[in-house]
Amino acid sequence: MPAIVPVAGIVMHGPSHSSLRLMPRLLPVAALLGALLFSACEANQPMPDDADMVVDSVAADASTLLDKYTTFRLEADLSTLSESEREMIPLLVEASQVMDSIFWHQAYGGQDTLLAAVTDPDLRQFIHINYGPWDRLADNQPFVEGVGPKPLGANYYPADMTKAEFEAAAAENEALESLYTMVRRDDAGALTAIPYHEYFADRMRRASDLLAQAAELAEEPGLKEYLTLRSEALVTSDYLESDMAWMDMKDNTIDVVIGPIETYEDRLFGYKAAAESYILIKDKAWSQRLDRYAALLPGLQEGLPVPPAYKQETPGRDSDLGAYDAIYYAGDCNAGSKTIAINLPNDERVQLEKGTRRLQLKNAMRAKFDEILVPIAGELIAEEQRGDITFDAFFGNTMFHEVAHGLGIKNLVSGEGTVREALRDHASAIEEGKADVLGLYMVTELIDQGEWDGDLDAHYATFLASIFRSIRFGTASAHGRANLIRFNFFKEQGAFTRDEATGTYRVNPDQMQAAVDALSEKILTLQGDGDYEAVQAFVDQYQRMDPQLQADLDRLEAAGIPVDIVFEQGPSVLSL
Repeated sequence: MPAIVPVAGIVMHGPSHSSLRLMPRLLPVAALLGALLFSACEANQPMPDDADMVVDSVAADASTLLDKYTTFRLEADLSTLSESEREMIPLLVEASQVMDSIFWHQAYGGQDTLLAAVTDPDLRQFIHINYGPWDRLADNQPFVEGVGPKPLGANYYPADMTKAEFEAAAAENEALESLYTMVRRDDAGALTAIPYHEYFADRMRRASDLLAQAAELAEEPGLKEYLTLRSEALVTSDYLESDMAWMDMKDNTIDVVIGPIETYEDRLFGYKAAAESYILIKDKAWSQRLDRYAALLPGLQEGLPVPPAYKQETPGRDSDLGAYDAIYYAGDCNAGSKTIAINLPNDERVQLEKGTRRLQLKNAMRAKFDEILVPIAGELIAEEQRGDITFDAFFGNTMFHEVAHGLGIKNLVSGEGTVREALRDHASAIEEGKADVLGLYMVTELIDQGEWDGDLDAHYATFLASIFRSIRFGTASAHGRANLIRFNFFKEQGAFTRDEATGTYRVNPDQMQAAVDALSEKILTLQGDGDYEAVQAFVDQYQRMDPQLQADLDRLEAAGIPVDIVFEQGPSVLSL
């Protein structure tokens, strides 16, 4: 493992996405879910010593491990693209593969030694899916003998660093807390911050060059401006201007989200942004139908069920809401459970000035609905409510989840910093929980106002089935933690009941609406106050797996229902 030596070489050892085997068999896999309390650990647990691993010795048969995923081809209608736009896609894919290699290092380190000893193709594929030897859908349990637990801070921090040491050093050097720095030790053993564009210099420069080449081919002015500015951002670690330009794009058909973005991988502090990339094709007809809902945000903000101080911020009015087909995922968004909707940028300055863009990835969303959500409903939702499980409700709940990220509060009521800074390692899970519950609040309000043509019973039943789907991601996932917390809170509030005779769950609509309001108020207040200890107590109370829920999740496993999807993707899939 490197100490302070930047990673210079561009080494592409990511998965060969276009050659991922189809997996029609769905065999049982043990569900390993637990209420892990991440903040309790005082040190960034050490990375494994590759010499101590027995790479071909695994906790379960590798082909069985793979069966928790079902394969989906990322395709889209490219007939509307010009020749220049088609030429852009391979350049964007190559830039995305650079992000993939950077994320490998952030999540694990150099994968060469790990993969060099692997002879089993199924095990090799499972390592690629997880970007390391820890199962992301089983609370990061190791599946390679001798690997040990995954470090909470992944590879962003020195293995021997304690929280107290970091906090003391950060008080003297704010760069240590930057989203865009790797933390290492200098020659004297002190913690130092190395900007991503220096630590990953050659890789960032290569990705920058590829984006610049793509910008030359771009015909739509907004896309050309964004790619040009993003190219510059990769070699400066200053992303504000390119984030602003991304917000201004309106008429582009191709979209790309690329760079260090989300902070889920850093479970020690939640400070460090992970490299990732999406390449998307806009469905302009769908997007036109959706775009008007972003304009309703200010009124919905005013109606939130919290005191005025917790809704005093005005959501940006330049928000954008659109539907897309994804054609490539790389890095963080491709690890373990796959994202089906995007709400960006995360920068609070951009959000308050311009809002955010919400991108619904409808082809990936459809795959999860058909292959996972409908079968879950057949096992766990009361028979008379299974007809309420609809793709329209799933799409709406997911869409308004992303819109709801723009509601609430980004800065503490006290004015002493941001919610993200105050809640640290809990910030992501609490924010995801907020978006889920406020998304359902928005659906309820918009149906009442006649602004959304949806059936509330369908939204509620589909929402309940989706809780089971997301809990299966495990507590290593911010979304998994958020859904486990909500399940227990809603159960306490009587939002649903379980029939002992059939082992199925039934929504109680009136109590569901009351529970939505109660949880909305609780989360928004916790965020606005920025009280870390209060949030920890809330997590301690509700992030728990009881035996009955575990038994019901085990039934989904026994029924062979996959947990998530894995992609066949790339130019060969698109016939480019």
